[in-house]
Amino acid sequence: MAADLEAEVQAIDKSLLECSAEEIAVKWLQANDLRKEVYQHLAYYVPKIYCRGPNPVPQREDMLAQHVLLGPMEWYLCGEDSAFGFPKLEQANKPSHLCGRVFKVGEPTYSCRDCAVDPTCVLCMECFLGSIHREHRYRMTTSGGGGFCDCGDTEAWKEGPYCQKHELNTSETTEEEDPLVHLPEDMVARAYNIFAITFKYAVDILTWEKENELPGLEMSEKSDTYYCMLFNDEVHTYEQVIYTLQKAVNCTQKEAIGFATTVDRDGRRSVRYGDFQYCDQAKSVIVRNTSRQTKPLKVQVMHSSIVAHQSFGLKLLTWLGSVIGYSDGLRRILCQVGLQEGPDGENSSLVDKLMLYDSKLWKGARNVYHQLFMSSLLMDLKYKKLFAIRFARNYERLQSDFMKDDHDREFSIADLSIQIFTVPSLARMLITEENLMTTIIKTFMDHLRHRDIQGRFQFERYTALQAFKFRRVQSLILDLKYVLISKPTEWSDGLRHKFLEGFDAFLELLKCMQGMDPITRQVGQHIEMEPEWEAAFTLQMKLTLVISMMQDWCALDEKVLIEAYKKCLTVLMQCHSGFTDGEQPIVLSMCGHSVETIRYCVSQEKVSIHLPVSRLLAGLHVLLSKTEVAYKFPELLPLSELSPPMLIEHPLRCLVLCAQVHAGMWRRNGFSLVNQIYYYHNVKCRREMFDKDIVMLQTGVSMMDPNHFLMIMLSRFELYQIFSTPDYGKRFSTENTNKDVVQQNNTLIEEMLYLIIMIVGERFSLGIGQVNPTDEIKREIIHQLSIRPMAHSELVKALPEDENRETGMESVIEEVACFKKPGLTGRGLYELKPECARSFNLYFYHFSRAEQSKAEEAQRKLKRQNREDTALPPPALPPFCPLFASLVNLLQCDVMLCIMGTILQWAVEHNGYAWSESMLQRVLHLLGMALQEEKQHLENLSEENVVTFTFTQKISRPGEAPNNSPSILAMLETLQNAPHLEVHKDMIRWILKTFNTIKKLRESSSTSPVAETEGNIIEESSRDKDKAERKRKAEIARLRREKIMAQMSEMQRHFINENKELFQQTLEELDTSASGVHENSPVTSDAKLTALGPEQTRVAEHRQVVMCILCQEEQEVKVDSRAMVLAAFIQRSTVLSKNRNKITPDPG
Repeated sequence: MAADLEAEVQAIDKSLLECSAEEIAVKWLQANDLRKEVYQHLAYYVPKIYCRGPNPVPQREDMLAQHVLLGPMEWYLCGEDSAFGFPKLEQANKPSHLCGRVFKVGEPTYSCRDCAVDPTCVLCMECFLGSIHREHRYRMTTSGGGGFCDCGDTEAWKEGPYCQKHELNTSETTEEEDPLVHLPEDMVARAYNIFAITFKYAVDILTWEKENELPGLEMSEKSDTYYCMLFNDEVHTYEQVIYTLQKAVNCTQKEAIGFATTVDRDGRRSVRYGDFQYCDQAKSVIVRNTSRQTKPLKVQVMHSSIVAHQSFGLKLLTWLGSVIGYSDGLRRILCQVGLQEGPDGENSSLVDKLMLYDSKLWKGARNVYHQLFMSSLLMDLKYKKLFAIRFARNYERLQSDFMKDDHDREFSIADLSIQIFTVPSLARMLITEENLMTTIIKTFMDHLRHRDIQGRFQFERYTALQAFKFRRVQSLILDLKYVLISKPTEWSDGLRHKFLEGFDAFLELLKCMQGMDPITRQVGQHIEMEPEWEAAFTLQMKLTLVISMMQDWCALDEKVLIEAYKKCLTVLMQCHSGFTDGEQPIVLSMCGHSVETIRYCVSQEKVSIHLPVSRLLAGLHVLLSKTEVAYKFPELLPLSELSPPMLIEHPLRCLVLCAQVHAGMWRRNGFSLVNQIYYYHNVKCRREMFDKDIVMLQTGVSMMDPNHFLMIMLSRFELYQIFSTPDYGKRFSTENTNKDVVQQNNTLIEEMLYLIIMIVGERFSLGIGQVNPTDEIKREIIHQLSIRPMAHSELVKALPEDENRETGMESVIEEVACFKKPGLTGRGLYELKPECARSFNLYFYHFSRAEQSKAEEAQRKLKRQNREDTALPPPALPPFCPLFASLVNLLQCDVMLCIMGTILQWAVEHNGYAWSESMLQRVLHLLGMALQEEKQHLENLSEENVVTFTFTQKISRPGEAPNNSPSILAMLETLQNAPHLEVHKDMIRWILKTFNTIKKLRESSSTSPVAETEGNIIEESSRDKDKAERKRKAEIARLRREKIMAQMSEMQRHFINENKELFQQTLEELDTSASGVHENSPVTSDAKLTALGPEQTRVAEHRQVVMCILCQEEQEVKVDSRAMVLAAFIQRSTVLSKNRNKITPDPG
C-alpha cells in the first residue's frame, strides 16, 4: 500500500508539491481584489487535482487539496501556520454549553420520558451517561441520521438540561455575550473575507446548471474530457441499474454493482470518462433502457472541470464546518455571511439559494450542506432564530419542491423542520410573526386538490402520482404536530389572534373531511369492486393527535376557547345546511310525547363515518365544562343557538351504521366497510372518532327532552314501529317468517340498548363526570385486566398514546394491579387487585365483542370461586358535571320506561314474541344503573335538596288503560321464577334487593350508614335462604325429569314390540319426524306422498335452504328465484385423455 502511494506521489505534477501555503496566503493578504486572486488560484489548481481520470482517487485528492487549496486559506485565516493558529483559537474560545453532536445512521440515542419536553429531544450516549436522566424512565432508539444531541438546550428538558461535561461551560458564558469579542479584530476581518468568497464559490458551483462553462472561473487551458454522470433516484431498483450499466458501458457485473452502490450512497457516480460523443452514447443507452415502464434514470454529460469544481465545492463546505468548530466567533461570522442578503433582495442570501435548490442537488451534496447548517446556524441561538424565519417564509416553496423530489424526506431540507418547530420559543414566534400554523395547513390543502361536488376530499380515483403525493403530504401533518407539541404558558394578543387564524384554516381542512367517503347499503348483489377507504383513515389517524393538541391549546385560554367554540359551531352549521336538503319532516309520538324530525333511513341513504367537525365541537363542549367557562361566562357562549337534534344527527347515524353492520345488514358491501368499522373502534382512532360521537350524543341529550331523543333514536335504528305500536312485536314475530329480519331487529334492539348504557354510563372523562385526571386510565386498565392477566407490553398496546407517546399507565398501575413475576419460563403478568373488581362494567364501551364475552366469563368464574352469586351489577358511577347533569333523566323518562317494559313483557310471554336474552340482559343492566343512581342521590341528599330521580316509584306503577300492563317491578318478580331465565336470576334478585334497599332509604328517617348495615344483614340472610330454595327446586326438577324419561322409554319399547314390521319400514321417516318435532315444526316425512279422494289434504312441499359462503345469508332454492353462481373451470385432461381428436359435446 505504501509503495502504491509513493508511486502516486511521484506521478503528481511537481508544481503542485512545490506550492507554499504561506507564500500564497501572503500574496492574498497583499491583494487589492482578494476574490479575483482566490478564484484564479482555484480555476488553475482544482482541475489539476480533481477528476484526472475515469475513477476518483480520494486519498491523493484530499492530500493535494489540503496542501494546495485549503492550506493557504487556513494560513490566511489564522495569519500563521494553522497547526499553531487553530489550537490558539480553541484555547481562547469559551466552550459551548450545547453538545450539538450530529448523529450517524444507526447511532444510539436516548430520550428521558420524565424530563424531555417532547419525544424528539434526545441525547447522545456520552451525554446521557453523564446526566441525571440515566436514573429516570428513558427510551432508547437508533438514529436515522441527521439529528443532533440536545444536551445543553434548556428548552428541550424540564430538568437536567446539562450533562456533567457541558454543565462546566454554563457558568463561564452568558447567552447574550457576543462571541466575536474573543477574536482579534484583524482575524474577524480576514474570516469575513475568506468565508464570503469560499461559501459563495461553493454555493455557485453546486447550483450551477450550465454544462460547458463555469461561474467566474476562466480556465486557461480547457481539456476536452467529459464524464457521463449517473444520478440516484428512489424509483429504479438495484437490479435495473446494474443490468442497464452492463449494457451501456460494457462493464462486468462486479463493476456495475460497485457503480450502483456508490450512486445509492453518494447520489451520483461517473460511469464513463472520455470525449463528449463517447459519454453521450452511454447516456442514450441508459435513458433508452430505463424509460419503458417509469421515468428514465437521470444522466448528464458533464465537463470534467465542472465535476472537479463541484467535488472541491463539497470539500470546502466540509472544511468550513470543521473550521467553525474551533471558535464560536468563527461560527457567528459564517452565519452572518450565509444569511446576508445579496443584491437581488429577497431569497438572495447563500443559505436561501442552497435551500431553494435542494431538490435539484444529489444526495451527497445535500448531506454535506445540511450538516454545515446544523453545525453553524442551528448551534448559534441568535442565528437559529433568523434561519427559522427564512425557513418559515420559504416553507410553501420547500414543500412543493419536496412533493416533486424523488428522494425520501430524510435527504430533503424540509426535514430540518423537526430541528426548528420543536423549539417552543421558536414555534410560538413563528406562529405569531410568520403565521406558521396557517401556512402549514394551507400548503397541505393546496396539495390535496382532488374534491367532490360538495368540496370534500375524494380519494376514490387516485392515480399513482396522486397516491405518491398523498404519502408525501402527510409529512406536513407531522410539522403541524411539532409546532403544537409544546403548549404555551402565557398568551399574548398576537399569539391568540394568529392561533385562531390557524384554527380557522384547520376548520377548513376538517370541513373538507366532514362526510367524505359516503357509503350506501348494497342490496341485491355483492359490491363489484371494493372502494378505496385506506387514504381517508390514514388522514384521520395522522390528524388524531393534532386534533387532540388543538383542543389542549384551546383549553389553556378562556378567550381562545370561547372563540374556537363559536367558530367550530359556525362551520358545523354550514356543513349541516347541505346535509338536510330534501329530507322530509315527520312527527313521532309515544307515551304522550311528540317530536318533529326528518325521515332518514341509514339502510337506504348515504352515510359517512368521517365527521371531524362534529367531533371537534364535542371535544370543545367538554372543555367548556372542564375549564368551567360554561358557568363563568354563559352570556359569551352561543348555547341558546345550539340545535340539539342537529348536533346528534350525524354521530347517531354513524353509530346506527355500526349497529347495522354488526346485525349483518351490510354484508354485501364487502370488507372495506368491516375494516372501517374496525378502525373506528380501534385504539389508534377511537379517541377522536367513536369516543367523541358518544360525547356528542351526551351533549345533545343533556340539552333536550330525553323522550324526544329516544324517539329520534328509535327512528334512526328503524325500531320506532316496534315500540310505538301496541303488540307490534307479537304480530311481527308471527307474520314474518324471515329469520334474518327477526335476527337483525333483535341485534339492533340490543345495540340500541348498549348505546343508551354508554350515553348514561360513560362519565369518566374530565368535564363530563366529576372525576380525577387518573380515573380514566385506571378504568381502562381495570377493564383490560378483567379479561385476563396481561404483560406490560400487551397493556401498553391496548391503551391510547398521547403526543409524547405516553399512556400514563406507570403512574397508576400499582393502585389497580399486582405484578406476578415470571417463573423459569414465561413472562411477568399484571393481575387485577380483587377490590378493583367492583368497578367492572360488563358494558364498558371500549370492549370489542370478543373481549366483552371473555371478560364476562372470567368475572363470573371468579365470583363462583369466591362462592358469590354470579350477578354482574353495574358499578357505582361518579356524578355528572353540572353541564351534563340532566343526562340521568334518560333512565327514568316515559319512553325509556316504555322500552324496558315492552322487552320485559316479551320475556314474560316468551313464546309469543321474538326477543333475545342479550336484550333482556341489557335491560336488567339499565334497571340496575337507574337504581344505583337513585341510591346515590338519596345517600348524598342534603336538607335543602329534593330528590327528583324517582325511578323506584315509576317502575312500581302499572301501565295505563287500555293495555293495563303490569308494572316493571311486577314483571321482574314474575321473571325471577321463570325456568327459562336461570342464568339471569341472580341479577334479577340483585335488582329486587336494591329496590328494597332504596325503599327503606326513602322510608327510613335514620342515618344512611345504619340503613345500609340493616340492608346488608337482610341481604346476607335472604341470600342463604335463596341458595337453599334453589337447591331444593333443582332436586325436585331432577327427579321429575328422571320419571318422565322412564315413562317415555317404557312407551317406546311397548310401541316397537306391537309394530315391528311398520317400524322397520319407516325408520327413516320416524327419524325425520323426530328431528322435525325437535324443531317445533309439523311432523312430515321426506318420502313423496300422494293424497287421493274428494277431501284430499295438501302435502307440504320440501323446502331447500342453502347458505351463501360469501355473505353468509340463507336463501331458499326455487325454480323462479335468483340462482346462486358457482364458478368452475373445465378443460380436457392432458393425462387421462387417450383420443385427443374426439370432440366433446357441450353439456350446457
